[in-house]
Amino acid sequence: MKRNISSRTVRVILYCFLLIVALIQIYPIFWVICSSLKTNDELVRSASYAMPQGFFTGHYQRVFSMPTIPNAFRNSIIVTVLELSLEVILTCPFAYALTKLHFKSGPRLFGFVLTGMMIPTFVCLIPMFRMYNILGLRNTYLSLVLPQLGFGIPMSTYMYKSFMDFIPDSLLEAAEIDGASSYQSFFKIVVPMIKNATITILTYKFIYVWNEFTYANTFMTEKSMKTLPIMLKDFAGEYGMMDWGSVYAAITIAVLPTLLIYFILSKNVIEGISLGSVKM
Repeated sequence: MKRNISSRTVRVILYCFLLIVALIQIYPIFWVICSSLKTNDELVRSASYAMPQGFFTGHYQRVFSMPTIPNAFRNSIIVTVLELSLEVILTCPFAYALTKLHFKSGPRLFGFVLTGMMIPTFVCLIPMFRMYNILGLRNTYLSLVLPQLGFGIPMSTYMYKSFMDFIPDSLLEAAEIDGASSYQSFFKIVVPMIKNATITILTYKFIYVWNEFTYANTFMTEKSMKTLPIMLKDFAGEYGMMDWGSVYAAITIAVLPTLLIYFILSKNVIEGISLGSVKM
């Protein structure tokens, strides 16, 4: 009886602690969204935690009336779609070859790829900047896609390989006996089985690529090519002192896609994580 009461007390304390952590994490987002829906008068007079009295959309109308924010939103979408598509197309079959084709130099090649995880991003900024100047790649989408792809391939390959290690070789051998080629086994057996793993990788990579600041701030100098995080920095610096409502609206627009994607795909992400930790 005492043991049950003790475990219940520990569980209540743990839940209370998790609730406090969740509130600390959620409050800044709640504050920004509520502030973006307040009038300028409410922003000055009401408390920061107060709910807006109405559904004021004037700040959003002002933001969308500026061509810079929609243009930056488009640039972020293009860079994100290109990077994520290329990363999945390259790393998924590469991990399959490393895991299931069992060629002699596979372990060495995998070890070489993993060394990319130990290279700091900032070490490569100046060499990449000079190389992009020579090749004329600055202020292009490739200047953002290539470095993020290069630094993302080791981790994505490692994650894919961890998931594929739990796919039984006997399953692929049975398909081979039935006449399936390696390509058919990959596309018809492996790819459907690692769907949740792919969604997990895409979700985490989307958050990173969408919010990437360093490369965009270094390689994108033309205003028409800036992505959303860089444009938010310039927007806040230019208008922040006189129109906080528009700044909050712009921040909400930037954060909303990440929140929506994570909430929609959270179930698949959890299943993908469980898939990588429990043998199939």
